[in-house]
Formats: sequence, C-alpha cells, structure tokens
Amino acid sequence: MFQIKLDFRSGVPIYTQIVEHIQQLVAKGELSLGDQLPTVRQLATDLRVNFNTVARAYRTLDEAGLISTQRGRGTYIWEQPSEEVTRKLRQEGLESLTRRYLEEATALGFTPAEVKSFVTDQLETWQLEPQPPPENEEISQELTHEEKET
Repeated sequence: MFQIKLDFRSGVPIYTQIVEHIQQLVAKGELSLGDQLPTVRQLATDLRVNFNTVARAYRTLDEAGLISTQRGRGTYIWEQPSEEVTRKLRQEGLESLTRRYLEEATALGFTPAEVKSFVTDQLETWQLEPQPPPENEEISQELTHEEKET
C-alpha cells in the first residue's frame, strides 16, 4: 500500500509526522479519493507506535476533512484536494523539511553562513542535473512508445 517512515529522534511529534506524511502522499497523488487507509490498530502495529498516536493523527486528518472514518467500514481519503490545497500541502511539506534540516545543521554546529553556502552549492549542482519528468508525462511517454511498437 504505502510506507510511512518516522524519525523517532527528531523533535517533531510522531502523530505530526504521520499527518504530514499522509498529506504529502495525497499531494503527490499516491493516495487519492476513495483510497482506504490501514486501520488505526494496523498502522500502529506496522509503525510500532502507540495506538493513541495513530488515532490522534487520524483525528487531525479527519478534522481537516482529508479523511473520513466510517465505523465498521474503515478510513478513506475523503477529499481530493484542489490545486490550491495541494500547493499548500506541498509548501507545508517543504517548510517542515527545511526546518528539520536547519535544526539538524544547527545541532551539528554549522553556522548560518556555512549552511547557506552549502545549500547554494547543492542547489546549483541539482539544477544542472537532468530532472525526471513529472509522473503524468512519464506515463504518456511510455504509452506513446508502446503505441509505436504495435
């Protein structure tokens, strides 16, 4: 189905990591309207976390309108986010990732100037590398290639 990776050493609460990860899966299109999520108990077992932690994450997602839990049926992605919501989710994910990166860099003793220099260098290198096409383009390219062969 999907995999959630947790960082138990970060300062980010586990339930928040679960919420952010599911939001990002929806924003990337890996989870869409009607997809069923694991039960609270199953996800807690899979992640080796307390049942209440997953329940809190699901409750947060439910209150945000992203999922719906129906007794006896399961938990589903309830809303396909609009482009604006998707953009916001992606932005929040990038902000969270950046905050964690900066916290780790600070913990390792880097100065803001050192971090800025390193990020600038890495960004320049990254921009020179060929970027894979978005998933939709890749699929259409594969179909076009297959159509030519037949």
